[in-house]
Amino acid sequence: MPKHDQVLVGLDIGTSKIACIVAEVSPDGKVDVIGIGTHPSRGLRKGVVVNIESTVESIRLAVEEAELMAGVDIQSVFTGIAGSHIRGYNSHGVVATKNNEVMQEDVDRVVDAARAMNIPADQKILHILPQEYIIDSQDGIREPIGMSGVRLEAKVHVVTGAVSSAQNIIKCCNRCDLDVSDMVLEQVASAEAVLMQDEKDIGVVLVDIGGGTTDIAIFLNGSIRHTHVIPIGGDHLTNDLVIGLRTSAREADQLKRKYGACMTSLVPHEDQIEIPSVGGRAPRPMPRQVMAQILEPRVEELFEMIKDELQRSGFQELVAAGMVLTGGSSLLDGMVELAEDVFDMPVRLGRPQGVGGLVDVVSSPMYATGVGLILYGHRYRQSSQSFKSADGNILGRVWKRMRGWFGDPG
Repeated sequence: MPKHDQVLVGLDIGTSKIACIVAEVSPDGKVDVIGIGTHPSRGLRKGVVVNIESTVESIRLAVEEAELMAGVDIQSVFTGIAGSHIRGYNSHGVVATKNNEVMQEDVDRVVDAARAMNIPADQKILHILPQEYIIDSQDGIREPIGMSGVRLEAKVHVVTGAVSSAQNIIKCCNRCDLDVSDMVLEQVASAEAVLMQDEKDIGVVLVDIGGGTTDIAIFLNGSIRHTHVIPIGGDHLTNDLVIGLRTSAREADQLKRKYGACMTSLVPHEDQIEIPSVGGRAPRPMPRQVMAQILEPRVEELFEMIKDELQRSGFQELVAAGMVLTGGSSLLDGMVELAEDVFDMPVRLGRPQGVGGLVDVVSSPMYATGVGLILYGHRYRQSSQSFKSADGNILGRVWKRMRGWFGDPG
């Protein structure tokens, strides 16, 4: 059985499914997936917990399945957070260096200066993501420690979320006897798994289409520049099919996964499917194109909302690498082709990469967030071991931040 400190666990608490992915870190730093557990999600709506008991039960079943496959006892997890309560801001901080050389203490101070902004009382800071550092007007610096200079500036992206949503996720995990090592914005996690470094450098839009929300992240010059959450996802497509096909939600979801397409022109005229009826009535035959005619307008509407957000962000003309679609709902036939038509840019499907082990099991876009949480955890566990700071280490600061969510000064 692997030692516990060699095991990383990503817990993707989604609107449509809970996915628990277990990975083992080898001595040479390779991350191998050794177990996975999934269970339909009961108790979330649009990425937010609305029923604690149902969510706890779904998490427990997914974690037990992953423990059985991996042969480990799961004690701590990296978990994601999403929902329309998420806000992203770009901020800027300036400090004078103490000894004309940038030390870790100076970096901590300039990040603290950048986070000094007015946010609503019901929101808390989830992430402070550095974009670049500027030393004496020299910009584009990613690693400032050890460089000479008098004036240090930091440009950062600050992500905030509703404190109640963060607390509820932590409570659900704690009720399953799980510690939360860190809580990560879902599109930040997905980016770890599906984006290439050269895409982040020249500019790329990540669109993670989940069950309840569509999460957007824009990267440029190697760092995150803009985040946004749209409260529409795959569940809305399923609801449209329930009404249009006059069938149950469960059957509509299965039909969507098996036969769904969002471009009518890609579906042959002769394709027929059988629609299960409700109330004990006999199933009905129907052309598959009818499904595509229901789904295409809804997906187009979602893409138009993403396009509006791109224009608002000001980065629409700067994303030379185009768009990467991921998340379970991105698997619909025609999704990439329709996106290329709407956005007039190159689009690809983002599948998780950067891990070994059970690659064939987790190589679907629906596991992008779960795999990304593992890779995020691996990177930040390495970072926390590589330096010490005034707060102890990165994980120490994480615990301090989480205690703040519960009003505990620590």
